[in-house]
This record gives sequence, structure tokens and C-alpha cells, in this order.
Amino acid sequence: MAPRPLRCVLLCLAVAAAALASGGARAKQWTTIRIASEGAYPPFNMLNSDNQLEGFDIDVARAVCAAEKVTCEFVAQDWDGLIPALLAGKFDAVFASMSITAERRKVVAFSDRYYASPALFVAGKTSGLMDSSPKALSGKTLGAQSGTVSARYLEAVYAPAGAEVKLYATQDEANLDLSAGRVDAVLADKLVMLPWLEHAGDGDCCQVIGQDVSDPTYFGEGIGAALRKQDTDLKALIDKGIADIRADGTYERINAKYFPFSIY
Repeated sequence: MAPRPLRCVLLCLAVAAAALASGGARAKQWTTIRIASEGAYPPFNMLNSDNQLEGFDIDVARAVCAAEKVTCEFVAQDWDGLIPALLAGKFDAVFASMSITAERRKVVAFSDRYYASPALFVAGKTSGLMDSSPKALSGKTLGAQSGTVSARYLEAVYAPAGAEVKLYATQDEANLDLSAGRVDAVLADKLVMLPWLEHAGDGDCCQVIGQDVSDPTYFGEGIGAALRKQDTDLKALIDKGIADIRADGTYERINAKYFPFSIY
């Protein structure tokens, strides 16, 4: 048995440790949330003429912050650096049209989804391509933005069937190569590609081929805000904010600003 003075010291240390653990378990009082987005994925996130982030993702994030009475601070971050910078503590949440997938859940947490969208293939009008099956696109060059679920899907399903997969830093770069005929088809989010096709001068070259692509193994459970796993209090706050703006009509108004149909 330890001498009384030592027993007292050990007891005091144990009490202090328990107090610290209890304090660490208390929810953080979030008053400011630093939010990152890519700024190169219209109409969901892009930079305006003042170099400020705007778009559907940003409007939803602002509405969540307003509903929960916290301040939003926004920062633009290249797509490939979003998760590493989040984990490094450079910001607190990512609203950047990021799909909720099992692979990403290994390293980050996600809020409840705030929209859902399948992917689709777009090819040149003069390409003669109509079928988007792996067999039909064998031997073709297919483009996607790197680090996305579309890129992973092409590499897992189409590359083994004989397609060449070409990846790009941004969706705009992939679309430019498609317009120029440097790739045969691009796989990307339906809600990004349809506006691009409809925009005069941008998508005149191209058309949708095949059917929507939405295999949950690759495309996940919808789109959510990415968070650090330990920030469970922030997840609860953002989940509540999404539910609140869905309930009070704010989400519906944001949706209507960008799309003539519900994307939830």
C-alpha cells in the first residue's frame, strides 16, 4: 500500500485528470465556423468578380450558419487539398459538393446530406457515341476531375474494360478538353453538366449519352459537409441547421434560385 502522502498525491492527480476529461468532453460553443469550398464547380461553388465564393453550396452553408446564429468565414481551397487541410485544422467544415462515401468516411465525418445528384456521361455530338457502357467505351479516352467519385468510378469500372482515364484538376479543364476533342467523353455530376450543356457557346459541342450513373458503391449517399471526426458537436450543429432550413422554407428558396426542380 502506498504511504498516505503518496496516496493523497495519486488521488489528487486522478481527480484532476477526471476533471480535465470531463471538461474535454463538453461540447464546444461554436460561434464562428471556418468553411472551405473549391470555388471551381459551378453552379455549386465558384468565385465571383470580387474573388468571393458563391453558389449553391455557399448559400446553404450561409443559411445553416444564420439558422444556428453562428458566423461563417469562407476560404477557397483546391479540391485535392480540401480533406488534408481540414484535417490539419486550417478550417472547420467543407461545403464543396463532396459525396458521402464509405472511403471518405474512413478519414472524415459528414453532416446529413443537403442534396443528391447522379453522374452522367457527356460526349461530342460528332463522336457517334450513344451507349455509355464499359464495353461501348472500351478504347476511348474518358475524362473526370481528379479525386472525385466520378474519377474513382472510371478507374474501377471503365479502365479495366479498356478505356483510358484522364484526370483533371478542375471540372472546367475536363470540359475544355472535351470541347476540343482531346477526350471522347467526360463523366461528372449531372447537375453540373446540364447547365454547362445549356450555356450558349460552352456545351454546343456535346450531348448526354447513356443513362444516369448512381451506383451507391461509388457515388455514396448524397452530398454532405465534411468535418473532422472529433468535432461531433459541430456535426450536430450543422445537422440541426440543415433540418431547420429544410423545415422553414429557406432550403426550398435556395434550391429554386439554381434549379427548377428539387435536388434534395
